[in-house]
Formats: sequence, C-alpha cells, structure tokens
Amino acid sequence: MASKSEILQVTGVRCERCVMRLGGVLERLDGIESANVTLMGEVSLVYDDQIIHQEAIVGALEAGGFKLLEDFS
Repeated sequence: MASKSEILQVTGVRCERCVMRLGGVLERLDGIESANVTLMGEVSLVYDDQIIHQEAIVGALEAGGFKLLEDFS
C-alpha cells in the first residue's frame, strides 16, 4: 500500500453541511483512507495512489459541486 498525504484547497465550501457533503463525496471513493474538510475549504487527504489517482479525486470533487483551487503538488 502506497499511502500519500495531500492538503488541497477547494472552493464551494460555505457551511457545515458543505463540509459534511464534501467529506462524504471523498470518503466513498475506493482508495481514500481519510478526508478531513474545514469550513475554509481545506481538505487533508490520505489515499492509496495505487488504487485511486489524482484525476479521479478531482473528478469527484467537481461532481460534488466543488472546485480544486490548486493542482496537486
């Protein structure tokens, strides 16, 4: 297992309900080990990059109504 940690900044987080929705979107993805979201739109993510790729994570964010502000580092 190749765990990778990332901190992402996203737009579209306006309230606690958004935090819960975004966390739910991410945690349903195979390969996501943990996803913690703040009201400031910061997402702390731990995932297995052998199971899920960055493009799939960004796609799930966008499908959930959120947008990544910066590319993955």
